[in-house]
Amino acid sequence: MSRGLNKVMIIGYLVGDPEMRYTPSGRPVTSFSIGTTRSWNTPEGERREETEWFNVVAWAHLAEICKQYLTKGQQVYLEGRLQTRHWDDQEGKKHERIEVVAHEMIMLSDRPRPGGEAAPASGESPVEEDEFPF
Repeated sequence: MSRGLNKVMIIGYLVGDPEMRYTPSGRPVTSFSIGTTRSWNTPEGERREETEWFNVVAWAHLAEICKQYLTKGQQVYLEGRLQTRHWDDQEGKKHERIEVVAHEMIMLSDRPRPGGEAAPASGESPVEEDEFPF
């Protein structure tokens, strides 16, 4: 039997500050969204842009790092896998959401420090997630 591959690599900008919560068992999970924009010229020479939005989830130690170090507007590199989550709302309506489950994160731009001073970007070594919820 052949193996499958589910791997995503994204460079984008955080749409908002990450939000961290805890599962009932106490495991941290952080959610945030990033946007990536691509540009091209039409055959008529008109410049076009298109932005894709990605919902990102990080677990355990990586969740804590993302919450501590990432802020709105910051550029990041993410590696992970796509996951589709299904749920029913209170009215019984079915919902579906595709998320990037992050396994690795590298900050590509400076993040603001308290007081407005910029901190150096941490691009030298990636943060890897070795614990996965599934």
